[in-house]
Amino acid sequence: MSGFYHESVLLEETILNLNIKANGIYVDATVGGGGHAARIASQLNEAGFLIGLDQDEEALIAAAERLQDVKAKVKLIKRNFVNLPSVLKEQNIAQIDGILFDLGVSSHQLDEKKRGFSYQNDAPLDMRMDRSNPFSAAHLVNTASVEELTRIFWEYGEERWSKRIAQFIEKHRRDQYIETTGELAAIIKEAIPAAARRSGPNPARRSFQALRIAVNHELEYLQRVLNDTVGLLKSAGRLAVISFHSLEDRIVKNTFNDLVKICRCPKNFPVCKCNMAGELKIVTKRPIVPSKTETEKNKRARSAKLRVAEKY
Repeated sequence: MSGFYHESVLLEETILNLNIKANGIYVDATVGGGGHAARIASQLNEAGFLIGLDQDEEALIAAAERLQDVKAKVKLIKRNFVNLPSVLKEQNIAQIDGILFDLGVSSHQLDEKKRGFSYQNDAPLDMRMDRSNPFSAAHLVNTASVEELTRIFWEYGEERWSKRIAQFIEKHRRDQYIETTGELAAIIKEAIPAAARRSGPNPARRSFQALRIAVNHELEYLQRVLNDTVGLLKSAGRLAVISFHSLEDRIVKNTFNDLVKICRCPKNFPVCKCNMAGELKIVTKRPIVPSKTETEKNKRARSAKLRVAEKY
């Protein structure tokens, strides 16, 4: 039995809003340990088809174990979700009935020290979701310019001390290659003034988030795949996204809003000429967030937001 585990967030809310058809074709683009996928598959019959994607080999092994007894056809593929259009083409599938993106890092990845995602354990500075990728956080921290590191910490971590942290990293790496999460966390703590460290979250949290996003191209790939996915949905097909920080949620919200069916004609046009050329309608007017009961049970669910849209 695989040791991979992940507690699925907003599970019931996600399944309800996907509006699953028993004979439909669905994609879990971030299958993880298979929690959401198993619930989707449980509502499919023998004619249904579930495709699960993940970059993590251990996640796919765990998902395969969890899905081995379902009625529907299941195909698990080691691929980043940005490759979804080519994956569907390989499977001879033109359109699907629904897709789920559960973004961020799994509980297993955070807790497994050797993966290097957490600032709470001293481990190799890795952060790769796909460990076949040669480009790790250590490579980025030790080779990127001060300007590039500053940009990463500011854009992906919204870290007000981004330049100072980048400068301190540059100073330390001149003398010694930065190899572990513990070393990096200590450098970040040193860079942030004591007064700024007295309140709020761990001083390394934002910078570690930023590095993880950069190493795995998370926001870049998310923006691209959301736009691609709309064309892959059947009419009335649904797109559900669970995000865990404001940068992800902003991309999802803005992309959905850009694709809703509203008139885009100039205000002085007396009659609509664009034929209300939108592709989506918003199902969740406001994002769905976890209940108090769920957040008390799973603290990592606290920042989760679910947004759902439907194809016209």
